[in-house]
Amino acid sequence: MSLLDPRPDAPRAGRFQWHRAHPLAFDTFLAVSVFACVLCGAVADPHGPHGPRFGAHHLSATTVVAAALACAALLLRRRLPRTVLAVTGACTIAELLARSSDPRAPVAASAVIALYSLASRTDRPTTWRIGALTVVVLTAAAMLYGPRPWYAQENIAIFAWTGMAAAAGDAVRSRRAFVDAIRERAERAERTREEEARRRVAEERLRIARELHDVVAHHIALVNVQAGVASHVMDNRPDQAKQALAHVREASRSALEELRATVGLLRQSDDPKAPTEPAPGLGVLDQLVDGFVRAGIPVDLEVPHAPCPLPASVDLTAYRVVQEALTNVHKHAGEGARATVRILHSETALTVTVLDDGAGRAGIPRQKGGDRPAVEPGGPGEPEDSGGGHGLIGMRERVFALRGTVVTGPRAAGGFQVRVTLPLHTVRTGESK
Repeated sequence: MSLLDPRPDAPRAGRFQWHRAHPLAFDTFLAVSVFACVLCGAVADPHGPHGPRFGAHHLSATTVVAAALACAALLLRRRLPRTVLAVTGACTIAELLARSSDPRAPVAASAVIALYSLASRTDRPTTWRIGALTVVVLTAAAMLYGPRPWYAQENIAIFAWTGMAAAAGDAVRSRRAFVDAIRERAERAERTREEEARRRVAEERLRIARELHDVVAHHIALVNVQAGVASHVMDNRPDQAKQALAHVREASRSALEELRATVGLLRQSDDPKAPTEPAPGLGVLDQLVDGFVRAGIPVDLEVPHAPCPLPASVDLTAYRVVQEALTNVHKHAGEGARATVRILHSETALTVTVLDDGAGRAGIPRQKGGDRPAVEPGGPGEPEDSGGGHGLIGMRERVFALRGTVVTGPRAAGGFQVRVTLPLHTVRTGESK
């Protein structure tokens, strides 16, 4: 569920946000309420001999007009806050001047609301600048033309209410900005989590697709060739056909075992049926080479003793590179071609090189089928549209994930080469973290 999804109590919260959903209706209600309060304050006497008394004074036309203009201006307080403040302040001063000798009406209440509206919708410097000017002008007018003495509570009240209006409006604006910032941060964090989840799902799907391709393509290629040999010699050389079918059976069994181990990666970690066999690596390279030798591809293996154990990711990637390269030799160079696998291990990098002489009887030209010869993406010799199958693409993705380099292409003396360099220092540093 989203961090910002509505909760079951959303309708209840919406009732308290009615003024935001219907701003004009709320401002109309506010203007009418302030107008009624001003008129009631104009006819009331809070300092009567027997306590506050309602109806002690009579309404004058000046009071009604000033109050009506000031309260009507409040309808525009959201769109034109400065203009509304100027109008309400002018009406307040006009009412003070017109009734300097009589008890005045509290028209200043409209100016207080206008100042609050301006402070809640502008920045802090503007609020304090205009607020200070409003407080000074209205307080000075009240002290000069209001009740005597000049420090009467009615005069001081204007100073207090206008100052509190500016402070309250600025506090509301700050809180609104803080809430908006939190909401935006939450939305951005949620989007980031969703994008990260999608990226991880895509990477996992790509990794599984590479594993399935490497397992299935290699063994199915061997099965296909051996089945073709068995079909060709079944009548004339049944012993050789039986040997080819035995190779088919062995290759299919190996494919099923590796496929089972790969699919086991999708099982839950606590599943007792999940396979526990380690991923293949250079330690079982001899078994891989024997399969190709039995398929008719002589392979010269040059693997010096490693000075230290390889990281698991480098070991698996090197094995898959050799597997894919020999599979391409088998598919494109054909039976009779000779391949060479050379592995060099230093303190900083592992270099895997697979060469073939291209002298076999290939049924499909290398440039037109399967994986085309290509160089490292972005290199000077890469064709504009290299195309090809998924073997070399998956090989590059594996190597680039470890920040290695790939060079593939035809050899000058004939045949094809694949050379991969895998750095060891970066991988060990990442795994130690």
